[in-house]
Amino acid sequence: MGSEERQLRIGPVPLGGGAPLLLISGVNVLESEDLALASGVAVAEIAERHGFPVVFKGSFDKANRSSHASYRGPGLDEGLAILDRVKRETGLPILTDVHEPHQAKSAAEVADCLQIPAFLCRQTDLIAACAATGKPLNVKKGQFMAPHDARLPVEKARFFGAAGVFLTERGTSFGYNDQVVDLRSLAIMRRVAPVCFDATHAAQRPVSAGDHSGGDRDLVAPLARAAVAFGIDALFVEIHPSPDEARCDRAVQLPVASLDRLLGDVRRIVTALAPAPASARPER
Repeated sequence: MGSEERQLRIGPVPLGGGAPLLLISGVNVLESEDLALASGVAVAEIAERHGFPVVFKGSFDKANRSSHASYRGPGLDEGLAILDRVKRETGLPILTDVHEPHQAKSAAEVADCLQIPAFLCRQTDLIAACAATGKPLNVKKGQFMAPHDARLPVEKARFFGAAGVFLTERGTSFGYNDQVVDLRSLAIMRRVAPVCFDATHAAQRPVSAGDHSGGDRDLVAPLARAAVAFGIDALFVEIHPSPDEARCDRAVQLPVASLDRLLGDVRRIVTALAPAPASARPER
């Protein structure tokens, strides 16, 4: 069954099955409580201004770093405390990624959706542990995986009893230190589950800046607009108040004002593609 037959909820927010386009936005990795809370407030205000439901995303740990010197985050306990405060003070549902099976139960006590990182999308024990929490799962398709093979982690999550699962596209490896987005993958994956497009990491160039990833921030918005026009259920965009000072993926983080402009564009695309009301359709 495709996204039209399967709808899930992240907290109270519906995703897929004809639900309104969902925004998933926040910070790449938690840097401080103040930054996370300010980002959550900004995301909530911008999404409300443009009429989009929104889920706040923040990572308490980024275990899949290229270098041992890369910043990973505050860790499980402190990170979940920060996410809990963001949730309480903004009222937004929370999405966070889990790297190890033992993290799943604790993360699910705060988060409304657990994310399987792209590099770990084939890890059976991780998917099983996250599914067992009763929370919906966001499985990020690995850059090494063909879109028609993305059905396999979806089937795996459903086998282990996940309370809903959706897929996120962020591109496919293209030679060394680069990746490309094939928009056909959105339609292919949407045949088996609702689909989210990660515009932030789609603009990334993995490990192209020596010991960390580079990317093209200017491509985030056009990629997002193209994906929305092509047809998706959710849009994933990360922000930072000072992107060039971000401690992770600084090359592709959007400043807050850019998210505001992008959502204005997205709203116009969604409106333009909306079916005309029956009363406005010409008679035949």
